[in-house]
Amino acid sequence: MKKSRGRTGRKRRRKHLQSFMDGVSCGHKLEYIKLKKWLKDRGFQDSNLRPAEFCDTGRGLMTTKALQAGDLIISLPEKCLLTTGTVLSSGLGEYIIKWKPPVSPLIALCTFLIAEKHAGEKSLWKPYIDVLPKTYTCPVCLEHNVASLLPEPLRRKAQEQRTTVHELYMSTKAFFSSLQPLFAENTGSIFNYSALEWAWCTINTRTIYMKHSQRECFSLEPDVYALAPYLDLLNHSPSVQVKAAFNEQTRSYEIWTSSQCKKYKEVFICYGPHDNQRLLLEYGFVAIDNPHSSVYVSSDTLLRYFSPLDKQRNAKLSILKDHDFIENLTFGWDGPSWRLLTALKLLSLGADEFTCWRRTLLGDVISARNEQQTLNITAKICHFLIEETQRALLQISQLKRSKENLKNHLALVEALRLEDLKILQKSAEILCNLNVATA
Repeated sequence: MKKSRGRTGRKRRRKHLQSFMDGVSCGHKLEYIKLKKWLKDRGFQDSNLRPAEFCDTGRGLMTTKALQAGDLIISLPEKCLLTTGTVLSSGLGEYIIKWKPPVSPLIALCTFLIAEKHAGEKSLWKPYIDVLPKTYTCPVCLEHNVASLLPEPLRRKAQEQRTTVHELYMSTKAFFSSLQPLFAENTGSIFNYSALEWAWCTINTRTIYMKHSQRECFSLEPDVYALAPYLDLLNHSPSVQVKAAFNEQTRSYEIWTSSQCKKYKEVFICYGPHDNQRLLLEYGFVAIDNPHSSVYVSSDTLLRYFSPLDKQRNAKLSILKDHDFIENLTFGWDGPSWRLLTALKLLSLGADEFTCWRRTLLGDVISARNEQQTLNITAKICHFLIEETQRALLQISQLKRSKENLKNHLALVEALRLEDLKILQKSAEILCNLNVATA
């Protein structure tokens, strides 16, 4: 009997250890103990969620009980949310109200975050500030030689993001200077570019959508942001479904799950049906085997297999632009998108077929020659993108060996490129089968 009990005990211990294999609880860490106490003082009822470190996703929340579809995951009282209302009721409020032209709700929140971080021990929001990431991996934070390894359409959007943040900083410097009476130090050293970049990334990656009524002291940009301490530790998965909204009755922001989750597993929410390029651009991460992921075809790549001597080339391009067929042309897990094939069909129209361009946009078959040429060029573009992706992966692996300080950023771009490669290889296989079927 003793032996049997020993085996059962070992089994139980193994099972208990297995429970924590996916995530290591870090609720015992001082920063989380302080955050939970701070939230409790503001009316937060302790949920079944515990902070934990996970192999695949990093920091997240683990459930200590099995969750069923329809269960309330978390309910965060209004007092715990950081909104523009919070900012206006702080010492910054009077400066924002009198500043002309009015600042945006986004700048008000950025200013508050920078000021509270600078206040250190004196900040009422210190327990939350302490658990926020110190650095981010959004494209705006990537070193130039890392950003240059992103796929071309994302590289362009990353540059736009950098420009947006830089212009935001330049246009807000005068407002930051007006806050000097609140600080002993020079505002220029507190509200510098890296501080704004950190605050902007915090808001861009972590806010929940919560509509607030328009206030005269703010510019006309929609006031739809709220930072949600603890709740914002929940990571994204494209395969789960949740309902999330502010409950007017309970005056709390609530998330309800539509999926099941086993005990001691990570609890996920879904940020939306985003592809990996969007996830990296907006949140600074990549989802492995993301069903929504796509590889984008730039207009330069689209045109490289069509002769510049085609007399109707410019007219075809104008038609594609006018009918919005020049952007969002993609390869996905199920091969080339209908939009990509349609754009290529139109570009492949012969001189005698050009008058049929309207039918092409509707998806009609114009001729066997047009169909075959479209498939051939689609396959060429797919192979070109495979080679381009493989070249980028080689450069990344070389840089990883020589640039230790960029390892995390390079690993992120590598993850994106590896996902792209899987999609392109699947697309090449689909196109090969289509070619065999039409031959």
